[in-house]
Amino acid sequence: MKRASQLFAVAGLVAALTIIGGPAGAQKGAKNSEAVVKVTAKAAKPGADGKQVVTITLTVDRDWHTYANPVGLEDLESAQTVVEITGKNKLESVKLDYPKGKFHEDKVVGAKIVTFFYGNQGTELDAHQGAVLLFEAERGRLLAVIDATSVTAIRTAAVSGVATRLLAREDASVLALVGAGVQARTHLEAMRIARPIRKVRVASRDFASARQFAERESKRQGIEVEPVASARDAIRGAAVVCTLTTSLEPVVLGEWLEPGMHLNVVGSSTPAGREVDTAGVARSRLYVDRRESTLNESGEFLAAKKDGAIGDGHIVGEIGEILIGKVAGRRSSDEITMFKSLGLAIEDVASARHIYEKARASGRGRFIPFGGSRDAGD
Repeated sequence: MKRASQLFAVAGLVAALTIIGGPAGAQKGAKNSEAVVKVTAKAAKPGADGKQVVTITLTVDRDWHTYANPVGLEDLESAQTVVEITGKNKLESVKLDYPKGKFHEDKVVGAKIVTFFYGNQGTELDAHQGAVLLFEAERGRLLAVIDATSVTAIRTAAVSGVATRLLAREDASVLALVGAGVQARTHLEAMRIARPIRKVRVASRDFASARQFAERESKRQGIEVEPVASARDAIRGAAVVCTLTTSLEPVVLGEWLEPGMHLNVVGSSTPAGREVDTAGVARSRLYVDRRESTLNESGEFLAAKKDGAIGDGHIVGEIGEILIGKVAGRRSSDEITMFKSLGLAIEDVASARHIYEKARASGRGRFIPFGGSRDAGD
């Protein structure tokens, strides 16, 4: 007879992003072979709606080799499996992301499985739905099931914040958000931490969504957010631009880019979609989270390469390589820089581990009966 083991479930998370950064030298790309990135999290007080509140902080640290250390990543890669499924919408798929190889001293393994339903846009549901599964590595027990939407929103914005600290002009004060969904909320908070943002404009395919976002976030974050009619209006005069859509066609054109801009290109994560056109990619000094992922999965990069505008060498380097001083970041105030974010499975698993530990320690989340254990007499 099977005895139920205990599975920890954390659902309905409310993202709360705090400090991004670390030692000043590492932020500016100064040589420091020990500077690496660490993801930490802590549980906070429940929100007004009773949902769990978890804070994730992405900092530069010296004792945890994962994201920023290219040497450490030789044994720790992100593997991905995408299965396209037939549906009524343009693009529907199921994606599994997981780190493969050694996970250092953390003694956990995990995976994120998400569905992407393009037709969810404009409905009450996010286009991405899924969960992060966390296992202990000694005997393989499933420890936690965590809402993937919130984890992804927090860690993606945190990484964009680090990229902005490294690549945007230090005096960047005008922010453009192209997209008004979940990622827009966390990116607004992250950009305000990374740079002295004083003016914010947001554009969405549906102006009503942009207006609602502006009203809600102006109150929540204590800064005026202006809704505008188009992406062109949003990025005009901006120092930092975040593209946060699931668009299959470019929403930002290269001819719109201005000297000194920094772009975080976040929304598209498949070869079929792109948010910036070929001219925009070609004009920018391009940085990525992982070269291999970009060469195989980035719609922006692949389209520009197919058009003959760039080659593989157009990728200047990875964000982690700037942190350890292997490649240079921004070289002048007039340069246009771009960070193409696809996401790494290690970010999801590291975030899940910390959420599990902190939420469990604070008594939040729920323990539920689950299979996998046997009585001694079985």
